[in-house]
Amino acid sequence: VQLQASGGGLVQAGGSLRLSCAAPGLTSSKFHMGWFRQAPGKEREFVAATRWIDGQSLYADFVKGRFPISRDKDKNTVYLEMSSLKPEDTALYYCAVRSTLSFRLTLTKEENSYKYWGRGTEVTVSS
Repeated sequence: VQLQASGGGLVQAGGSLRLSCAAPGLTSSKFHMGWFRQAPGKEREFVAATRWIDGQSLYADFVKGRFPISRDKDKNTVYLEMSSLKPEDTALYYCAVRSTLSFRLTLTKEENSYKYWGRGTEVTVSS
């Protein structure tokens, strides 16, 4: 499964960006798609994830409604609509896929559960 993330860039604090991640090789709905991020000098952390079959979502506490995740099933694409961006949101953002054996497996924040990873798209928020 190849993942193609895009949409990163430089934005001022308070601004918005929309990240996209396409997964053209996925042919079933037994998977979750998630976003993680890694800031310079820090470990990678979970941001948000969605369950493909029904769009149920899970968020990191720091998102607090700022980064809703959504999906377009026809395009096999997941989006992260980031708003009210802060300098501490500066990071390399990765999308990832977790294959599941069932349609309604509970979402998880554990990155080890995600098998396929994209290269990442860089987000820089200036103060």
